Amino acid sequence: MSTGGRARRAAGGALLLVVPVAAAVVGPFVTDSVVPSDGMPYTLGDGHPLGTDALGRDVLTLVLRGGASALGVACAAVALAVAAGAVLGLAAASARSRWLDDLLMRPVELLLPLPSLLVISVVGVGWRGHPVAVTLAVAVLNVPAVARLLRAAALDAASGPVAEAMRLQGESPARVLFGHVGRAVLPVAAADAGTRVGGAVFTVAAANFLGLGLDPTSPDWGVVIAASREALFVQPWAVLAPTLMLVMFVVGVNLLADGLLPGAARNRKRVLAWSR
Repeated sequence: MSTGGRARRAAGGALLLVVPVAAAVVGPFVTDSVVPSDGMPYTLGDGHPLGTDALGRDVLTLVLRGGASALGVACAAVALAVAAGAVLGLAAASARSRWLDDLLMRPVELLLPLPSLLVISVVGVGWRGHPVAVTLAVAVLNVPAVARLLRAAALDAASGPVAEAMRLQGESPARVLFGHVGRAVLPVAAADAGTRVGGAVFTVAAANFLGLGLDPTSPDWGVVIAASREALFVQPWAVLAPTLMLVMFVVGVNLLADGLLPGAARNRKRVLAWSR
């Protein structure tokens, strides 16, 4: 893709992100912490620009308020997954013995085939409806894939001449690991995180939609969609407005990541193919 095409893709992604990100950041400050249920269920008009939901709550207020949890939980989960996966992957790539590599990676890889919604339901048993439970569950789901990707991406840098020279000079393993190897895989990690955020948003939304995530009365976009899906043809905005926010965010993140980090995105795809 040409430079102009990448710039247009990045600009389009940034444009799509404006509305959902603004809603997530600004919404909690311009709406009440508790969305009042003072309207009739599934009505349009009467001071409600987008109508009301099943509980009589203003849909516009729910959309403005729900982004903080929908996007915040997903972004926090990906940040935790990248941090944990980076430590495991880089340490495994830098391991001087095969047994240490296996010790680090094999237990993590056992999590790969587990269904995402099963993990969310198990992790959330003790914290049903709490954002921390959903965040930890989504992070756990993403750690194995991140660790495998960054291990594969870091192998060349970890065994290369620069890393060997640093070891011979007496540099600490942590400095070699994070100062050299970590910087070498940073573009791949950034491209992967951008792609992974979109998947995490949909995972969180799916968990909330199925009742495995946040409280059913939460203003989260996924919860609102689940609560109003039966009235799609009666009050469509109760479903379409939060759905549109989710789609705009996911598509925008992917376009922005591909536009700003085209080389890293291609390297990520090559590393993924090789690591399989």
